[in-house]
Amino acid sequence: MNTVAQRSAHFACSNPDLCPHSTPAPPAMDSAARDKTQPALPTGSSCPGLEWPEQERAEQLARGAALKWASGIFYRPEQLARLGQYRNREVQRTCSLEARIKSVVQSYLEGVKTGVWQLAQALEAVQGAREALGQARGLLRDMAEAAQTLEPLREQVVEHKQLQALSQLLPRLRAVPAAVAHTQTLIDAQRLLEAYVSLRELEQLQEETCVPLGGLELPVFEGLGPLAEALGQAVEAAAGAAGQLARENPALLVAAVRVAEVDAGCITSLEQAPRDWRQRCLRALQQGLERVHFGTSLQPGPGELAKWLEALRVALPAELAMAEALVAPCCPPHYKVVQLWAHTLHGGLRRCLQQLLEGPELEEADTFTLLHWVLHVYQGPEMMGSLELGPEADVSDLEPLLTLENIEQLEATFVAKVQAKVAQWLQKALDGEVVEWGREQEPDTDLSGFYHSPLPAIVLQILEENIRVTRIVSVSLEQRVHGMALSELSAFLRSFTDALIRFSRDHLRGEAVVPHYVPYLLATLNHQLALSSSVSVLQPKWVVPGVLAPVEAELDKLQKRICRLVLEALLAELQPLFAALPSRRWLSSPELLDDVCKRTARFCQNFQHVRNPAVQLLLVEAERTVVLQYLSALMQGRLVCRGADERTQAAERMQHDAAQLQELFLGLGLEESVQCVPVLLALKELLNLRDPTLLGLEVAGLRQQFPDVRCEDGPGREETQERLGGANAPVTPQRGSRLRPPGPARRRVPRAAPGRTQLSAGRPAALAPSWSPSTFQPRANTCTLAGLLLPLRVLCLTPDCPQNKVTSPYA
Repeated sequence: MNTVAQRSAHFACSNPDLCPHSTPAPPAMDSAARDKTQPALPTGSSCPGLEWPEQERAEQLARGAALKWASGIFYRPEQLARLGQYRNREVQRTCSLEARIKSVVQSYLEGVKTGVWQLAQALEAVQGAREALGQARGLLRDMAEAAQTLEPLREQVVEHKQLQALSQLLPRLRAVPAAVAHTQTLIDAQRLLEAYVSLRELEQLQEETCVPLGGLELPVFEGLGPLAEALGQAVEAAAGAAGQLARENPALLVAAVRVAEVDAGCITSLEQAPRDWRQRCLRALQQGLERVHFGTSLQPGPGELAKWLEALRVALPAELAMAEALVAPCCPPHYKVVQLWAHTLHGGLRRCLQQLLEGPELEEADTFTLLHWVLHVYQGPEMMGSLELGPEADVSDLEPLLTLENIEQLEATFVAKVQAKVAQWLQKALDGEVVEWGREQEPDTDLSGFYHSPLPAIVLQILEENIRVTRIVSVSLEQRVHGMALSELSAFLRSFTDALIRFSRDHLRGEAVVPHYVPYLLATLNHQLALSSSVSVLQPKWVVPGVLAPVEAELDKLQKRICRLVLEALLAELQPLFAALPSRRWLSSPELLDDVCKRTARFCQNFQHVRNPAVQLLLVEAERTVVLQYLSALMQGRLVCRGADERTQAAERMQHDAAQLQELFLGLGLEESVQCVPVLLALKELLNLRDPTLLGLEVAGLRQQFPDVRCEDGPGREETQERLGGANAPVTPQRGSRLRPPGPARRRVPRAAPGRTQLSAGRPAALAPSWSPSTFQPRANTCTLAGLLLPLRVLCLTPDCPQNKVTSPYA
C-alpha cells in the first residue's frame, strides 16, 4: 500500500496540473542554469524604462512554488534516495525546452529574412513605377498642348455640321411662320383637329432641328408656345360649353375631346412641361356646368329661394338626361360623363347652399322651403332618386347637401322665427278678445245658445297648423315646433289670466265700467272649456303621456280665476241683502230672502249660456257661497232669542229659507246630491230645543250625523275633479275625499245645572269670516258643522239665563 501511495504521489508531483498540494511551478535550478536559459537583455537593460515589473514577481512566485513542490516531494527521508532520478528528469526537460526555444527562434529568423527580401523587391518595383508615371505625365502634357491647337478646328467642324443640317432643313424652316399663322387661323375657325395636326408637324420639325443643333432653339419656333396655349384654351372653351355644343354642334365637342385624348398619348423628346389637356378638359366640363347652374348671377336673392329651388328641381334632372343622351356619346367611356355630371351638379349645389347659409339669415318661409327641398324633394323620385337615371350616375355615394350641424341650425332658426310670429299672432288675437269685453252688447252665442267666440279656434288653429306643416319636413322639426307650441300656449293662457285680472280690477274700481261684466266672464269660461276639450289635438302619436301637463295646469288656473271672479260678482250683489240678517224683520217676513233668491236667480240665469260641466261647477259654488253668506250673517247678527217661541219661530224661518234656497238651486239645474242647503235644516233643530243646556250634546250628535263640510272661497281643480269625476264627466257627489271619522265634538258643552249654560265667553276667532265684500281671497276657509253651530248659541239662550250678559257678545 505504501508503494502504491508513493507512486501516486510521485505521478501527481511529476504532473503539476494534477498535484493537489501546490500550484504548478517549474523545477528548481541553480543560478548558472537559469542564466543560460534566460535571454540576454539589451545593453540598456539597466534602464528603468526597459525592465518588466511583472518579471520579478513571476520569478518570486515560481521560486515559491518550486520550494513548495520540493518540500512536498522530499518531506520524508526515504524519498531522498530518488533525488538523482528527479535531477535527471529535470535535466531532460530543460534540454527539451531549450531545443524547442531554439527551433522557434530559428523559424522566426527565417520569416524575418523572407520579409526583408520581399521588401527589397517591392522597393525596386515602386521605383520602376515612379519612373513610368513620370514618362506618362510628360506625354500627357504634350498631348494637351496638341489638343489646344486643334480646338478651333473642332469648332469649325461643329459649325459645319449645323450649317449642313440647316441647309437641308432650310426649305421647311422658311415655311414655319406661314404654318404658324395657318394654325392660328384654324384655331380661330374652331377647326381643332386640323390645327392640332399642324401644331404637331411644327413640333416635330422643332425636334428634328433641335437635335443636330445640339439643343439650340431657333427664333423661328418662338411662336409655338403661344400657339399651343391658344389651342389648349380653345379645347378648354369647347369642353366648358359641352352642354350647349352637344345640342348645337357636337362635332366641335368631339374634336376638342379627341385633341385632348391624342395629346395625352403623345411623347415628346423635348424637355418641356406636359400640357395635360385631358385634365384641363375635365376641369372645364365641371366649371362650365357649375357656371351654367350656380353662377354668381344665378344665386337667389331675398325671397327668391323657393323659385330658385323649383327651377333647379326642373333643370337638374333635365341636365342629367341631356348628359346621358347627348354628351356621353361624344366622350370616351372612361370619362363617365353621367357620373361626372351628377357629382359636379351635387358638389356645385352643396357649395352654393353653404354660401347661402353663411350669408344673411333666412326668413322662416325660406328656411322651411330649404329644409323640405333638401330632405325630401332633392332625394325624392323627381330628382336624384329618379328611376330614369341609369347606374352610370352612381348617386349612392354622394354626401348630404347639408350637414347635421346645418340642419340643426336651420331648424333652430325656423323655430325661433315661428315662435316670435306665433306669439305675435296670439297676442293680437288676445287683444281683439279684450276689446270685445267692453262692448255695449252681450257676448255672441252659437246655435245652441252658448256664449261663443272664435278665439279658442283661432289659437288652436295657429298652433296645430304650425305643427302639422312641419310633419312633412322631419320628426325633429315637428318635435321642436310642438314644444314651442305648448310653451306659447302656456304663455298665452298666463297672458289671458292677467288680462282677466286687469279687466276685473278696472271694472270694480270704476275705471272702465263694463255693461255686461258677468256674461263676458262666463264667455271666457266657455273659452277655457273649448281649449281644455280641444288641446289634445296638439298631442301627436309620438308624444309621451304627460307632455300636456303644464298646459292643463295653466287651464286649471284659468278656470279657478274665472270662477273666483264670477263668485266675487255674486257676493258683491248679495252682501248688502245679508247685512239685515238676522233681525226681527227676518223673523216675521220672508222678504229679505226673497230678494236674495231673486237676485241669485237673475244672476244665475246667465249660467245657461255656459257649457257643461262648468255650469254645474258654477251652480255648486254659487249655492255654497249663498249658504256660507247666510250662515255668516247669522253668526255676525245681534238677534237674541228670548224664549222657546222665538227659537221656534227662528227654526221655522230657517227651515223656510232652506226650502226656498233648495227650491231655487234645484230650479236652476243643480243636482240634489251635491247641495249644501240641508245643513240649514239640521241647524234649525237646535232652535227647537226646550232646554238650551242640551246644546252641546245635540252638536255632538249632529257632527256624527253630518260629516264636516269643507267650503273653499274659490273652486279648485281638485274639488272640481272630485265632484265632477273628471274634466268631461257629469256631476256626481264625491263624499269620500271630505269625510273624516266621527269623534267627540269640539268645545262640547258639558251638562250643567238647570237654567245655566257653561259656554266660553266671546266669539271663537276661527269662526270669523275670512273674506271681505270687496275682494275674494284665494285661501281656503274650512267651515265645519260644529264651528258653524257654536255661534248660534245666542239664538238658543233663554231670557232668564244669568249668563246672558257674560256669555253673549251680541246682547
